[in-house]
Amino acid sequence: MLIGREKERKLLEDIMRDEMSHFVAIYGRRRIGKTFLVRETFDYRFTFQHAGLSQGSLRDQLFAFESSLRDCGAETGKKAKNWLEAFEKLKELIRASSEKKKVIFIDELSWMDTPRSDLLVALENFWNGWASARKDVVLIVSASATSWMLSNVIHNKGGLYNRITERLHIEEFSLGECEIFARENGFSFNRTQLLQYYMVFGGVPYYWTFLKKGFSIAQNIDMALFDPEAPLKNEFKYLYASIFRRPDDYIKIIEALSKKKAGMTREEIIEKAKLVNSGDLTKKMEELESCGFMRKYNAFGMKKKNSVFQLVDFYTLFYYEFLIKEPTDPHFWSNQINTPTVNAWQGLSFERICMKHAERIKQKLGISGVYTEMNSWYCKPDREKGVKGSQIDLLIVRKDQVINLCEMKYSATDYTVDDQTEQNVRNKVNDFIKETGTKYAIFPTLITTLGMVRNSHSDVFQSVVTLNDLF
Repeated sequence: MLIGREKERKLLEDIMRDEMSHFVAIYGRRRIGKTFLVRETFDYRFTFQHAGLSQGSLRDQLFAFESSLRDCGAETGKKAKNWLEAFEKLKELIRASSEKKKVIFIDELSWMDTPRSDLLVALENFWNGWASARKDVVLIVSASATSWMLSNVIHNKGGLYNRITERLHIEEFSLGECEIFARENGFSFNRTQLLQYYMVFGGVPYYWTFLKKGFSIAQNIDMALFDPEAPLKNEFKYLYASIFRRPDDYIKIIEALSKKKAGMTREEIIEKAKLVNSGDLTKKMEELESCGFMRKYNAFGMKKKNSVFQLVDFYTLFYYEFLIKEPTDPHFWSNQINTPTVNAWQGLSFERICMKHAERIKQKLGISGVYTEMNSWYCKPDREKGVKGSQIDLLIVRKDQVINLCEMKYSATDYTVDDQTEQNVRNKVNDFIKETGTKYAIFPTLITTLGMVRNSHSDVFQSVVTLNDLF
């Protein structure tokens, strides 16, 4: 059953009713549900469907493509020597089809693009020289290699330039969508328990299919990741290798970012990862950002050259904190609950979840209709200015001249604001005003799991957002 994706599904359904041919590019990270979306929307009925081979040579790719043609009823005859000949056979299949709309679904297109294969030349010829002149072809191409799709298809500078009629970026499920998934599959976990699973796996639908009934969230995490036969035991290795053909430098960047919660500048990444400052590095960092593994932000009021990069992929954060050490205890996670290391990681993961659900936070604050910008901010200590040094992970800068300074606190109970927390918030407000010179009103805002205990320190926060609001 297809959960969520209403906007994407409607777009694909509208295409089927249109009187023109369409060229749709679908991209998103591995395991995100691109293939499932297309298959469910079209009820598994295609004039032609094919998936590229992850490790195949040109010869292997062509053989598999012709095999898919035969599966769809084509008479393939003599073997195709190249992609131009292979796409000619696809044209013959389409001509012979009596279907009103000919839906062509080519999955993992990037894997088919082997060195010197001229795949894109053949694709360009197929679309520009033939399919686009018809009114009955719906060509859908998909790839997990988001960076490849963006640079080679969507932002193609050659014959495919501006030829894509629709582009769909398939993103992770939100907390609310994961709750629907759990309910539709018969699970009765409460929202705090769903949050704990989301902290590990984010909203990647594939990871949620490993939930098993009759077991706690901790037990489910153990079975998915720490059991000797855990299905996701080697997921990290496959995750990056499936997206990047030479993943080593990408992993060096990610590993460097995993060491510093607040994030790093480009120069810090180069030093920590021992990489060369070059245009190639820029491309790799842009690709990691486009795939959703890291985010780049320009701190409020600071120049672009001071951009900071943060690791934001939930599974990768969990991997570097716990899995990289290769624990042998099959009940590792169940035995780690409430340890200082887990508590610190939960705080970090909760912060990332809050940033991902910023629009839900805006709804709770009643500012959905107000134009806002989401920023982070930091400053170093400066005694002369009376600045103590601060890191603010989420600022909601509003057009109505208000800034919500968000403090994100994971807590298993109602959060209690103590003297230290109050002073820390006041220091951040003071540092921010002194360093930026802003005239905007500053509204400290607490985002926590269950709620806030009212006491003599709690008035430092002007508003409170809870986990329920993120759903």
